[in-house]
Amino acid sequence: MRFTTTFLCCLLGTLGATADEPEVRFESHVPIRAITSGPQAHWFGYYDKQQFSPDGRYILGMETGFEGRTPAPDDTIALGMVDTDDNDRWIPLAETRAWSWQQGCMFQWVPGSDTQVIYNDRRDGAFVSVLLDVQSREERVLPAAIYTLHPSGKWGIGLDFARLDHTRPGYGYKGVEDATADVLIPEDSGIYRVDFETGAVTTLVTLAQVAAVPWDVEPQGRHWFNHLLFNPDGSRFIFLHRAQVKPGGQWSTRMFTAAADGSALHVVADAGMVSHFIWHDPAHLLTWSREEDTGNKFHYYTDQTDEVKVIGEDVLTHDGHCTYSPDGQWILTDTYPDKDRMQSLMLYRPSDGTLLPLGKFYLKKPSEAEFRCDLHPRWNRDGTKICIDSMHLGDQRQMYVLEVGKLLANK
Repeated sequence: MRFTTTFLCCLLGTLGATADEPEVRFESHVPIRAITSGPQAHWFGYYDKQQFSPDGRYILGMETGFEGRTPAPDDTIALGMVDTDDNDRWIPLAETRAWSWQQGCMFQWVPGSDTQVIYNDRRDGAFVSVLLDVQSREERVLPAAIYTLHPSGKWGIGLDFARLDHTRPGYGYKGVEDATADVLIPEDSGIYRVDFETGAVTTLVTLAQVAAVPWDVEPQGRHWFNHLLFNPDGSRFIFLHRAQVKPGGQWSTRMFTAAADGSALHVVADAGMVSHFIWHDPAHLLTWSREEDTGNKFHYYTDQTDEVKVIGEDVLTHDGHCTYSPDGQWILTDTYPDKDRMQSLMLYRPSDGTLLPLGKFYLKKPSEAEFRCDLHPRWNRDGTKICIDSMHLGDQRQMYVLEVGKLLANK
């Protein structure tokens, strides 16, 4: 059943609220509908993966029967897709034991294919990635897990998910021993390439290599990599280098780019804080980061140079999961909960400063940050729809689609 925004808000008002929760749990300025429902929880995870099929009909998602605890090594989640041409029917596809609340299992459509998806799993005691044809159900298992895909669809890159699990809970995977757990700067842990045709795994960048690049912070604890992403033409990729300032303590972050083969390393930002980012084009990237002269802002960097400027200085004032619309004109981003536990969703056009608020969504405070449900907004391929994960209607995360085509056509 597809409600209009106004009717949904009124309906929620009749459900009552506890002393700690609002009566109206969301507002939306564009048509919105839930595409999944209970009794199982559904979500997609991170914001920089392709969730929509090339024709827009199918929307990938994950399904689980529990919330609010760390996944155990043998906790399995189901993978599937929503058929939006068939009353949002859920189509089961696979299962995995390599996943996290924040980024799932890197489930996504493979570039250049109408039917092939990829996801991470744990098989025979090792993390792997699986290429799956959603029509024939034929699969091909690759010998290492991936993090992001090259635009060609022929290979991907990954990192040490066992190390990531204990350095940043909620992002890595359980079930494989971290062989480098007691090593601050491993020589043999880093970013690797996985060739989809041959299955060959090749190291591109190591932690030891990057830690040797001078840094004013001088960390004393463990180092690790997180958040990898290719630029649109596949010539370079981003990665974050993080390290504990003191053993077991808070970390500091700097952002690098590298050529597709791991060479030509460039330090983009190194003032200690780098959060979410996205490529705008092959040479420019948008990042929530700290710069000594401007503080914590959305910064627009020109890769392999020292050029940087602030974007939306008085408008985009909070960290968020940012992406550009397919035509490159609009920035889509969200926020973490405000004092009323409302997460905001918005569009911003840098060319003229236009801001379009899309909605606000309530998120009950989780017992641990790892279990939170960020909106993680994701575009469809023609820029007319946005999918989010949200718990605003209760205690389960579900997926929702917002229609923005008409709104943007009039702007």
